[in-house]
Amino acid sequence: MTAAENVCYTLINVPMDSEPPSEISLKNDLEKGDVKLKTEALKKVIIMILNGEKLPGLLMTIIRFVLPLQDHTIKKLLLVFWEIVPKTTPDGRLLQEMILVCDAYRKDLQHPNEFIRGSTLRFLCKLKEAELLEPLMPAIRACLEHRHSYVRRNAVLAIYTIYRNFEHLIPDAPELIHDFLVNEKDASCKRNAFMMLIHADQDRALDYLSTCIDQVQTFGDILQLVIVELIYKVCHANPSERARFIRCIYNLLQSSSPAVKYEAAGTLVTLSSAPTAIKAAAQCYIDLIIKESDNNVKLIVLDRLIELKEHPSHERVLQDLVMDILRVLSTPDLEVRKKTLQLALDLVSSRNVEELVIVLKKEVIKTNNVTEHEDTDKYRQLLVRTLHSCSVRFPDMAANVIPVLMEFLSDNNEAAAADVLEFVREAIQRFENLRPLIVEKMLEVFHAIKSVKIYRGALWILGEYCSTKEDIQSVMTEVRRSLGEIPIVESEIKKEAGELKPEEEVSVGPVQKLVTEMGTYATQSALSSSRPAKKEEDRPPLRGFLLDGDFFVAASLATTLTKIALRYVSLVQEKKKQNSFNAEAMLLMATILHLGRSSLPKKPITDDDVDRISLCLKVLSECSPLMNDIFNKECRQSLSHMLSAKLEEEKLSQKKESEKRNVTIQPDDPISFMQLTAKNEMSSKEDQFQLSLLAAMGNTQRKEAADPLASKLNKVTQLTGFSDPVYAEAYVHVNQYDIVLDVLVVNQTSDTLQNCTLELATLGDLKLVEKPSPLTLAPHDFANIKANVKVASTENGIIFGNVVYDVSGAASDRNCVVLSDIHIDIMDYIQPASCTDAEFRQMWAEFEWENKVTVNTNIIDLNEYLQHILKSTNMKCLTPEKALSGYCGFMAANLYARSIFGEDALANVSIEKPIHLGPEAPVTGHIRIRAKSQGMALSLGDKINLSQKKTSL
Repeated sequence: MTAAENVCYTLINVPMDSEPPSEISLKNDLEKGDVKLKTEALKKVIIMILNGEKLPGLLMTIIRFVLPLQDHTIKKLLLVFWEIVPKTTPDGRLLQEMILVCDAYRKDLQHPNEFIRGSTLRFLCKLKEAELLEPLMPAIRACLEHRHSYVRRNAVLAIYTIYRNFEHLIPDAPELIHDFLVNEKDASCKRNAFMMLIHADQDRALDYLSTCIDQVQTFGDILQLVIVELIYKVCHANPSERARFIRCIYNLLQSSSPAVKYEAAGTLVTLSSAPTAIKAAAQCYIDLIIKESDNNVKLIVLDRLIELKEHPSHERVLQDLVMDILRVLSTPDLEVRKKTLQLALDLVSSRNVEELVIVLKKEVIKTNNVTEHEDTDKYRQLLVRTLHSCSVRFPDMAANVIPVLMEFLSDNNEAAAADVLEFVREAIQRFENLRPLIVEKMLEVFHAIKSVKIYRGALWILGEYCSTKEDIQSVMTEVRRSLGEIPIVESEIKKEAGELKPEEEVSVGPVQKLVTEMGTYATQSALSSSRPAKKEEDRPPLRGFLLDGDFFVAASLATTLTKIALRYVSLVQEKKKQNSFNAEAMLLMATILHLGRSSLPKKPITDDDVDRISLCLKVLSECSPLMNDIFNKECRQSLSHMLSAKLEEEKLSQKKESEKRNVTIQPDDPISFMQLTAKNEMSSKEDQFQLSLLAAMGNTQRKEAADPLASKLNKVTQLTGFSDPVYAEAYVHVNQYDIVLDVLVVNQTSDTLQNCTLELATLGDLKLVEKPSPLTLAPHDFANIKANVKVASTENGIIFGNVVYDVSGAASDRNCVVLSDIHIDIMDYIQPASCTDAEFRQMWAEFEWENKVTVNTNIIDLNEYLQHILKSTNMKCLTPEKALSGYCGFMAANLYARSIFGEDALANVSIEKPIHLGPEAPVTGHIRIRAKSQGMALSLGDKINLSQKKTSL
């Protein structure tokens, strides 16, 4: 592309009208218009000043014709106008006209209307000129004694901000406010006054609190919150004060306000690590979760409980509260239940596992009786998995759990039944003493199983673990019962022939033309008979599956029959019985083969299934010892290997978790005694209130990595060239849902730049929150401008714009410097996450956006390439390490990540090493990315493309 074809972004400020109003027309409206016209004109003036226009000629007009008006809307607009209008001359002196404004506001502070007084006091909080405030001080003090609380509370705020900015104007403010606080009855006024004392004179605030510490529970919740903050700060700065105030915090745990209880519990945990304090705080959190109806609140408080659990000494206290935590399961929200079950599972111990299992069993039974809700099935799955984990960790519980869960094998929800089946498979392999019980229960529910997948798994378990003669015969009976009358083909043909009886009505309908899959036309028969549909429903389950064309279950049945027949031969000595059992098994297989080859099933049998059944027939006809070993020993060994590998992986991940949580202290680390700590060292401890405030403002300081490339300098983007009149560079700070752009603007000329404005626009799912205000830059001066950008979803965004300015004294138009684009990296929002194989497959099938990326790299090792992709995309590899170990020339792995907005991203890496090109040949293959949104799939694909090209050997 040539330079002329490049896209150019130019920001043009378009006012609401077709053309910007002139100063003369505005002056006319402000002088001669009625109240409505004056209001509109004033609004236009405010917008123009905010956009950087200078309208010095209108100042006196507004003072003469608008300021004396008593209309409330105009008074409110005037407060905004006086806040933004320049109040000083270029050399920094106050404008003469402002004295008139000051007099007007002195009158407003004595106005009989409390709204005008209160809003004027609020406006005074924003004034930064001491000369304007000085004449107003007596009027502000007088407002403290006004009859209306709205005026009094704003007067306190005004006094606080004036005291903070210009202490000389009101040096006795703390004393004044302390006296006001003692006599005040209104909760909001007391809260503002107390808040001021905390920040202006903490000792006075403590003196006041000491006088009324016993009445704290009777105060309003807004005042109680401020008291909690004060106690936290005082105890944080001076630990010896803890004993004095900790009783007060305990009392506030009983407050009627949920916000106060939450803050008090959080403060109590930071002030004391005694088991009684932790227990009281945890109990308070649990009550909040149960009583609060908002699910977001429940999740936030649950997170606090999980944080408590992370502390090794607190974990034991929480273990005693597991039963209370389980009360949260009464919440219908699935996310809350999921977190609660996970927390309970982490805290369960041999002391309380029995009670936990009883509660979970009751919950499982409850889900059976509930009217079907979309989350009921998922909740049942969660309960099954939790019980599964409990049984694996505490084998004594398995005997209680299995009978309840086996009922769910006949459940309509295949996912829940599959989880139960997986659990049963693991239990029957691990706990030999439970095998007879499991086989017995399995035979009971076998006939009621509705899903073919579950039926197949149940057949496999029965075939593998039936070891007595009676059990083997019971399995054969169940299989015969499930198949119905044999031979199947003959009985079905007889049924078909006998179904059309003379008394049935035969109706003639119109001839319909249908289009087949291949695009050819087919004509439907006009004769239709009303057959009784009941016959189809009466079919036994296995027969139904086979007639639907599902012959994979037949192959599974053939294997099961072969296993039990071979076992029966080794258990029974009589040749006649052996042959009879084998013959029955072979008859069943032969009749299924015959059915598969006939035209009765909806789909014919596949060649694979034919081979499998034929092989089983051959094995039974020969009964060789080698085949006996393969069918009856090696199958179980492979299951045992798989389960042990899975267990090993779980143990490894648990070990990593516990290592993370254990705080290791080196032998030569200094021991810090709190009593001996100097005051200035104490301040190094993190202040929770300060941290939460910083987090809300997006200024949290993340711990920078040791790698110098990961430092702040790496996030600085140069926006203009060094030879431009204005040099600009931006530090991009990503803070979860918003981005803060800290732009350094340098005036490289010898002129004063006026109205220097940073104008920004965004592309993608980004939104500019506020327009940065204009600046005046002296020659060779610099300034920092901050801009906030909100992020709505995970996709690459672009921020572009320009810097516009006026040169003082120049008559030309505004100058403009176009900035380079800032690209927002998707990696700031993506975090590694994990999910089960079943969930991965389900999401893979559901997600509609796929992006296929061709591998194009110079890395020659498969594993190294996978690690590189994981590092550059922030994704987690779900394929276990054991499956990836070894070397065979190709590799397939599943990756998963989740964005902070809750969007899932899946990837499948299929790579190989082209051996024919020699050992130094780079890796080839594809990476398929799937996501719910197009932006996520494309952005992740772009990221992979960029990162694999940058790699150096």
